[in-house]
Amino acid sequence: MHETAVAESILHTIIAQADKANAKPVSAIISCGQFNTLNDECMQFAFEAAAAGTVCEKTKLVIKHIPLRAKCEQCQTVFEFDVYKPACGQCESKEFDFEPDAPLLLETIEFEG
Repeated sequence: MHETAVAESILHTIIAQADKANAKPVSAIISCGQFNTLNDECMQFAFEAAAAGTVCEKTKLVIKHIPLRAKCEQCQTVFEFDVYKPACGQCESKEFDFEPDAPLLLETIEFEG
């Protein structure tokens, strides 16, 4: 389960930052692209299980999914890729290249107080 390893890594980072700030984390936001995607339910479960008995036990985890973008070879338009309609929204061309996918990131941690 990929989410378990991600949850444990994120948890260690949050705990380290909580120790530095001498504060209790209340929420954290992570983001991921489409090729680095996470299953929200699995990720929430894995994070809650890993956080049990730690300073992060009640920390709310928010997951943002960043859309995959592509660039049309015909008109050069950059558009959000839709797997159900894989074509440029501007000229309808099916010739495009994917832009770099968004990485998996821990964006923010909110602390009490």
